[in-house]
Amino acid sequence: MWQHEITQTIPLLDSAGNLTQTGYAKKPFPIYDRSAVRSFPLRLKEWDYYLVTNGRFALALTVADNSYMGLDSISFLCFEGEPWQVTKSPVRLLPRGSTGLPSSSASGVTASAGKGYGLTFLHTQNKESGAVRQLLVQVDDFQDGQPLSGSVTLSEEPEESMVICTPFDKPGHFYYNQKINCMRASGTVKLGDQSYVFSPEDSFGVLDWGRGVWTYRSTWYWGSASGLIGGVPFGFNLGYGFGNASAATENMLFYNGKAHKLSHIKFHIPGKPGREDWLSPWRVTSDDGRLELDFQPVLDRASCTDLKLLKSDQHQVFGRFTGTATLDDGTALPIRDLFGFAEKVSSKW
Repeated sequence: MWQHEITQTIPLLDSAGNLTQTGYAKKPFPIYDRSAVRSFPLRLKEWDYYLVTNGRFALALTVADNSYMGLDSISFLCFEGEPWQVTKSPVRLLPRGSTGLPSSSASGVTASAGKGYGLTFLHTQNKESGAVRQLLVQVDDFQDGQPLSGSVTLSEEPEESMVICTPFDKPGHFYYNQKINCMRASGTVKLGDQSYVFSPEDSFGVLDWGRGVWTYRSTWYWGSASGLIGGVPFGFNLGYGFGNASAATENMLFYNGKAHKLSHIKFHIPGKPGREDWLSPWRVTSDDGRLELDFQPVLDRASCTDLKLLKSDQHQVFGRFTGTATLDDGTALPIRDLFGFAEKVSSKW
């Protein structure tokens, strides 16, 4: 499949609020400007999502301004013994952009707070490691009256990442997204009296940075993992089902800081649509034969909110990937027990 690559700085949107180019990039060349959006104001969605994990436990943080609804989500997950997870997702009504999310993933401060909680994502400079991202979280009552607090630093950001400009088949609707894999993570999350430490030797963070105007109904599949192969940082971003992907997919491998483009992929989920067996083994395949994975689930972070006009049904399944990935130059990399997740989300919003 031929895919259009964007290789120079461009405005994301034209005067009509449509994408100036559709395709993918390895750096955030398209420049997002909220004032250029021309759709109904309450349709615009902006979000920053971070996941940090070492395969034993994980922290997931979201700040989202969906115009008519703000969503701040904090999740802590443990994958050892009997896996468990706790998620708190406070909702804010009609923020309409007042959250002030940055127009670029490379700078600015993302912050949100409410009764009994606060979230802050900072870009800072470190003398030793250069630019870093600092994630701060505090929840007064997170689990059974116990507070959660955390400070995690992400460093060694790879030179290349996944950037996608995807249109919908409706004027003024678009999906602009950057996924940054393989950032080294260090820091501590404290839940009650228990401390969970992320060490850069085995802990990695991923950023999902998105801005867009979507159609009312949507279903997407997303998978991500970051780790080491032979001591070298390796990861992938997989996604489909969302918008018009005829110009490019968001499927990429990342090895030693460089991105390698894949064609179309598919999640082979056990069971039937609507009756999936989420915790049985999956397969992941690509139409170009460059990615063949077995996925062994460990934990299904499932949630379903159905308010009739608004609905979100999601299954974010964490587990381990084993198989083979082939780089652009034909090098086949063996993957064994690489920790990550694969998800399916259906929404009306």
